[in-house]
Amino acid sequence: MAYWLFKSEVSTWSWDQQVAKGDEGEEWDGVRNYQARNFMRLMKIGDLGFFYHSQKEKEIVGIVEVIAESHPDSTTDDERWDCVDIKAVRPLKKPVTLAMCKDDPRLADMVLVNNSRLSVQPVTEEEWGIILSLSGDTE
Repeated sequence: MAYWLFKSEVSTWSWDQQVAKGDEGEEWDGVRNYQARNFMRLMKIGDLGFFYHSQKEKEIVGIVEVIAESHPDSTTDDERWDCVDIKAVRPLKKPVTLAMCKDDPRLADMVLVNNSRLSVQPVTEEEWGIILSLSGDTE
């Protein structure tokens, strides 16, 4: 299993909207960055990801699961763009902010800390555990 982070502006697609989709989930569409698209092409069903509210909030708020592997993005006819489908698994016990991640030396190499603009990014197993710990969550 691999771990990921999915970023969304609350005004575009929020955690509550993701949760409301239930087990049906939703396409993680609209990504127009080659690196983020390539990460989605690596994802497998069952991979887990953090759901991150960008812009003002800048915090990880929940856990999602990949439920459909890379396929054409339905929001465009441009064949270059793919997406995956994800469903909400559960909220974190407490959100983990970008500031908390930046303040934790164990997360110094995390993509979120070094390239916070990338909308889809990998998370290492060690980083996954640290974020869960910071949230007061356990798997």
